[in-house]
Amino acid sequence: MDKSSLTKPEPDARPMTVLALDLGTTTGWALRTMDRQIVSGSHDFRPRRFEGGGMRFLRFTDWLVELAMHAHGIRRIYFEEVRRHAGTDAAHIYGGFLGSLSSWCEEHEIPYEGVPVGTIKRHATGKGNANKDAMITAARSRGFDPIDDNEADALALLGWAIELRMAGAA
Repeated sequence: MDKSSLTKPEPDARPMTVLALDLGTTTGWALRTMDRQIVSGSHDFRPRRFEGGGMRFLRFTDWLVELAMHAHGIRRIYFEEVRRHAGTDAAHIYGGFLGSLSSWCEEHEIPYEGVPVGTIKRHATGKGNANKDAMITAARSRGFDPIDDNEADALALLGWAIELRMAGAA
C-alpha cells in the first residue's frame, strides 16, 4: 500500500476530564468535565464517631469512585504536593490520602502528578507564599466563588494544569 494513501487517525477531539485535589481532612477539589465546565467544592473527611483511623481513607476512595462515575471517567489527576507539614498528625493524614490516591490511580490506570504548593500559589497570585485569603481572592478574580481555601487551592491547581500541562490538549 502506498504511504500517501494511509491516513493518520485524528487525535481524540473530546476534552480530557481533569481532577485537581488539595488533599487533607477537608479536601478541596476542582474538576474540568468533558464539556469543559468546571465544578468544584470541598469535602470533609474528618473521622466520625466510632470510626477506626483508616475509615477516612476508605471514604476518600469511595468518594473518588463516585466522582469518577458522575464525571463519566477521569483521565488525569493533579494534586497539591506538600513537602513540609505543620505537625506530625498533618503529615500522617496527608500521607494516608496520598497513598490512597496513588493506589487508586494505579489501579484505574489514571496518570497523576503532584505539583508543589509554591508553584500553584505563584501561578495563581504571583507569590509563592501567598496566604489563604490571597488564594481565595485569586479564585474570585477568575470568576469562581470558593467556599474555603481548600477549594480555592484546587481551582488554582486546575487552572495551572489546564494552562501549562494541558495546553494544546483538548
